[in-house]
Amino acid sequence: MKVPFSTFSVLHGEVRDEMIAAFTKVYDKGWFIQGEECAAFEKEFAQYCNRDYCVGCATGLDAIYLILKAMGIKAGDEVICPSNTFIATVLAVSYTGATPVLVEPDEVTYNMCGKGLEEALTDRTKAVIAVHLYGQTAEMDEIKAFTKAHNLKLIEDVAQAHGATYKGVKAGDFGDAAAFSFYPGKNLGALGDGGAVVTDDKELAEKVHAIANYGSVAKYNHQYQGTNSRLDEVQAAFLRIKLRGLDATNAFRCSVAERYLQKITNPKIKLPVIGANRTHVWHLFPVMVGDKAAFKAHLEANGIGYNEHYPIPIHKQGAYADCNLGSFPFAEYISANEVSLPMYYGMTDEEVDYVIDVLNRY
Repeated sequence: MKVPFSTFSVLHGEVRDEMIAAFTKVYDKGWFIQGEECAAFEKEFAQYCNRDYCVGCATGLDAIYLILKAMGIKAGDEVICPSNTFIATVLAVSYTGATPVLVEPDEVTYNMCGKGLEEALTDRTKAVIAVHLYGQTAEMDEIKAFTKAHNLKLIEDVAQAHGATYKGVKAGDFGDAAAFSFYPGKNLGALGDGGAVVTDDKELAEKVHAIANYGSVAKYNHQYQGTNSRLDEVQAAFLRIKLRGLDATNAFRCSVAERYLQKITNPKIKLPVIGANRTHVWHLFPVMVGDKAAFKAHLEANGIGYNEHYPIPIHKQGAYADCNLGSFPFAEYISANEVSLPMYYGMTDEEVDYVIDVLNRY
């Protein structure tokens, strides 16, 4: 048997007719940017996140950048980020001219917590980006207490945690603003790139919207040095359809994860842990193994797809070779040992059982 790391075949098969009808509607209307579909999705997604405002944009990276830019983060400022996030988080900081300052994550959940925040603080620190990694939230009580104590902006990177909760509050509803990615592989994925910013701050939302539209507050009236980052009508229409089924697809992923957690018993494989007071939506199912090369070879020999998140930590990337970001041994441990197992809506019982069997035979 072969089991892919991920596939959209079942999910997209179920909504195929709706998606084609949505595309046809946009196609026939002939309005492709900043139209009714984007406005409707922004309203619906804001409601889903329990936020007052949502601004669609082109990518998740842009969403973070737009928030930082609208907050006035600039050269000379510092922004604290986790050491084991995807590089987009810190690229957004760099694009503003500010400096990313990395801190190590919690050693149980691999998510940001209060650890290292005080040590990272300087008089140049302006914000913290809390990344909700793999499908569960960061330790938000500790992070919020820190940002409040030091009057810092709190930004959430929710690219991997659509619908996850912490103490009953949804990811994206904690910070001054939150950034989402709708890359196709996300729990809520477009059929191309897409992103969004959510916030309760009307002024910030309006500024994000303007900066994303060439800095324009009205046609040909440019108050900011903006960029072009807009969620197009076709992707917004697709996302509206898939948003309606997000909780159900998340629940399915949880059922797969529960079987993995209960039935993978191989002591060579360290399973993920759900943090206290959290719900997990399992964007990824990451395991840690001591000999990654041997483990990957075993998966390949048995037809099991996998991925690695992320094999080179940020402070070791060539893009930041001249930045002296520091030493982060736990981020290096994660990079050296993490492998993501198959996790997608529509996995059959036979596929799940086969993955479990292959892992237990490793």
